[in-house]
Amino acid sequence: MTQQAASTTSYEQLGARVSRAINAPAAQRSRSAVLLRAEGDSPEDWTRLLDEIAENDNVTIAWRDDGVQLFWTVPAED
Repeated sequence: MTQQAASTTSYEQLGARVSRAINAPAAQRSRSAVLLRAEGDSPEDWTRLLDEIAENDNVTIAWRDDGVQLFWTVPAED
């Protein structure tokens, strides 16, 4: 394990994984991403992360048995 990985919290690691999924080229094209729970993920981390995501006006969360699927829209520029 690297020093950086050892110093990041489980929430930060989950956030980085979710960020990579959302920013993947295919997710950006389709404006959707599937987020799957990993075996070691903390339920509290998932709840916190999804609560924070849900605060965004342009995001829809669809619940799945194994995680969630996010859909988002990009607001038009004024």
